[in-house]
Amino acid sequence: MSQIFLAIASIFGGTSVAAGAFASHALKEKLSDRALEIFETGARYQMYHALALLFVTLLLLRAETNQSLLTASGIAFVVGVAIFSGSLYALSLSGIKWLGAITPLGGVAFLIGWGCLAIASWGLK
Repeated sequence: MSQIFLAIASIFGGTSVAAGAFASHALKEKLSDRALEIFETGARYQMYHALALLFVTLLLLRAETNQSLLTASGIAFVVGVAIFSGSLYALSLSGIKWLGAITPLGGVAFLIGWGCLAIASWGLK
């Protein structure tokens, strides 16, 4: 799982940088200030959780005990980025308001990921 998480973290990190640059250059004149802010929030949280997923990967590589909570944390971060950042990107680019109702589900996935990581920390040596 650590190889998969490392690859995903790298992709998330790189695409977060690309999304930020895209917003700053290509979208600045095409989106409203609010839509641009929403897009940038998606990119920012994608980067935060790319780094979190990288951290989970490093812990998985050194963990000597049960890795299931670390794996659950990584999966939750991946799901969170897909739903949270994905819905914010789609909302800002399309203007379809109901997409904003999906975003909190990604936030819940982030919280689950952080919770699993916190619980897993008690078993680390």
